[in-house]
Amino acid sequence: MKSNGSIRSPEGEGSARGGYGKLFRDDGYVHRDLYVQQSLFEDEMAYLFGSTWVYIGHETEIPNPNDFVRRRIGRRPVIFVRKEDGALDVVVNRCPHRGALLCRFDRGNAKRFTCGYHAWSFENSGACVAIPLRHAYGDDFRLEDHDLLKPARVDNYRGFVFASMSPDVPSLIEHLAGAASYLDQWLDRGTGQKMIMNNGSMTFTCHANWKTVYDNAGDGYHPPFSHESMLRVFARRYGDDTDMSYFPSGTNEGPMISRDLGNGHTIIDQRPAMHAQSAWKRQHVHPGREATEAAILERFGDEGGMKALDSSTGAGMNLSIFPNFMIVGNQVQLLDPISVNQTSIHWFSTSLEGAPAEINATRMRMQEDFPSFGEVDDTAQWESCQEGMEGVPEMEWIDIRRHMATGQGRVDVDGRETHPVTSDLHMRAYYRQWLRVMNGKACGASDAVGK
Repeated sequence: MKSNGSIRSPEGEGSARGGYGKLFRDDGYVHRDLYVQQSLFEDEMAYLFGSTWVYIGHETEIPNPNDFVRRRIGRRPVIFVRKEDGALDVVVNRCPHRGALLCRFDRGNAKRFTCGYHAWSFENSGACVAIPLRHAYGDDFRLEDHDLLKPARVDNYRGFVFASMSPDVPSLIEHLAGAASYLDQWLDRGTGQKMIMNNGSMTFTCHANWKTVYDNAGDGYHPPFSHESMLRVFARRYGDDTDMSYFPSGTNEGPMISRDLGNGHTIIDQRPAMHAQSAWKRQHVHPGREATEAAILERFGDEGGMKALDSSTGAGMNLSIFPNFMIVGNQVQLLDPISVNQTSIHWFSTSLEGAPAEINATRMRMQEDFPSFGEVDDTAQWESCQEGMEGVPEMEWIDIRRHMATGQGRVDVDGRETHPVTSDLHMRAYYRQWLRVMNGKACGASDAVGK
């Protein structure tokens, strides 16, 4: 069965928050207001990020009791904390007194958070425990009535923690839909060591709407063009058969695919090309490569050693979990919308617990590579798109129709679409979910909506 994968559905037009369907055309165009209109951005922060599961962080970022990091759910500041008993929790980072930010450090270790304004104090569980000069509030004042707000739901999938401000969401595993099996594949690859995220992050801010960044996460069309200079340098130095050189620039689009995983999640699967023989052998030279290879092969033998080396390279998966969580190679990426035309992007490197030091060092060298070179190219394109969309109101529509009408896509037995890697399927899939949630529908609504 083939699918054209359009977005708009009449079902949302009569809902209390309806009317967003006018931003989508059945022929594969979306309106520029999605990227440039301030009031629509405010709606997204309230309704979209407030009505679905949002990625918060990984449990290994806060390994010790009372560790914490600051995060956001849309514009809502939150604290991701490991409590004294080791349990993970999320509390809203806003003092219930006058609204000041309670914690103003990005990370640290604290049993209590005390507001810098009037010194109201809270356990890291959110419980209000002390207020100076409490007598002035009267005899009926109770500390427990002033605990910190918490998300309605918090859940953990294999170390990845998500939260929802709304209780009216399906279970996390239902929300993840087909993305869960790809997360499993990503976590279980290699020789079985646990993935940990304890190396900090690289954070930068770009002048573009958050969806411009998210569009690119599942765009298999741009690499040979946007990253032409990077790929040319790699080819000149290391030969033509290096990482990312397999992205198509001609009519033969190759074996890689783009797949809709349900609920706005998608995958670009590079593995049919990147891992066709050996992902390790196609990686370009980096300091210590030869010594690492020799040491690992000697320690584990040819078969086991090559498996360990292959797992040190990028995973060959661009997994996008709507609305703010991406897996890129061996890295985790978190999107943080700041304003209608400003987004912070957090890149987290990963290591393998108990893996040989050479493997983790190699992973780090490779994880430094794309954010330092390729992400510069991407940021230039995102900011250029934003400037063009903001500056030319006469051109209202944005084209996301690639492979809608070629007949090269298919609907698999699980009811989900698979397309060639250069398809715009990713954008159409997540915008279907965007429309469902913005129109007030449960994020587990049927994948048939809008097709």
